[in-house]
Amino acid sequence: MIEVRNLTKYYGSVAAVRDVTFDIEKGQILGFLGPNGAGKTTTMRILTGYFPATSGTARVAGFDVFSQLDEVRRRIGYLPESVPLYKDMSVRGYLDFAAQIKGVPGGDRKKAVDKVISEIGLTEMRNRLIKKLSRGFRQRVGLAQALVNDPEVLVLDEPTVGLDPKQITEIRSIIKHLAGDRTVILSTHILPEVSITCDHVAIIHQGRIVRADTLENLTSQSTTDTSIVVEVRGDTNKVVSAVRDLSGVRSVSPDGENPGGERTMSIKIPTDPDMRGQIARTITETGADLLEMRSKAVTLEEIFIESIREDASDGGPEATSEQAASHDEPEKSEEEVVEE
Repeated sequence: MIEVRNLTKYYGSVAAVRDVTFDIEKGQILGFLGPNGAGKTTTMRILTGYFPATSGTARVAGFDVFSQLDEVRRRIGYLPESVPLYKDMSVRGYLDFAAQIKGVPGGDRKKAVDKVISEIGLTEMRNRLIKKLSRGFRQRVGLAQALVNDPEVLVLDEPTVGLDPKQITEIRSIIKHLAGDRTVILSTHILPEVSITCDHVAIIHQGRIVRADTLENLTSQSTTDTSIVVEVRGDTNKVVSAVRDLSGVRSVSPDGENPGGERTMSIKIPTDPDMRGQIARTITETGADLLEMRSKAVTLEEIFIESIREDASDGGPEATSEQAASHDEPEKSEEEVVEE
């Protein structure tokens, strides 16, 4: 559905995006994950035709983003980080206007607007002025305008930024519901956003894709280290000291002691060789009881930090110019009249 090859964007002499390559199949939700200034928004704006790349190619549903932009725009719904809303219009009026400029035929517009109002949960707000909506409902209106032309691809740039926990949960639920027939790119720097919502992940750092795979594959793999959790009963200080002295053990992190005297600890060891047997023997040799030993799943946070660290150690550029590329004014605070 989406094919990106060697996408590069320079601002002056600084590369905001460098040789970005990834694919997204129909129905997938890709979490485009990276710290602020990593190149996420620049990539989203190129894919949606806001401005051209310096080099590289991108195709959406078989159409070239640069030479067939009108066809691409018909198939993409875009929710930018700063939602472009006309706040003196009603929700219904604004969505009708959005449908019109997106080329929805006049005879189909009412049906399209009614459908998206129902789908996004705006029925009770359809006649309200946008300026009298809470930020959460404004975000829903922005999502509705991205969907009003029933696009095949949905591009969401930081869709939950600035929302409260309840609003975030509701927007995430809507996004999950929208996937399947649609392909979704969700740009964010919030790790739980990806873990909860996405099935594929691309990590971008300083303009480069440093890791990309399914969420399942990423969290089941470890490059050099693995973690285990053990539960022991006995002289835990002696256990910690003995395990730390083992050659190859990276770290031992004891947790709090349970009421029954048991204590758990996380132990980081090399993936190869397997040290679990050696650690079990060492614990029992101290006189402590080994009650449990289990593998500890690698978290997305650990993968993200490791990917960024590896990229930095490989001599990645010090900075990109995404901040320089962003001309958005800070959003002015307004009284939120309607609460979620």
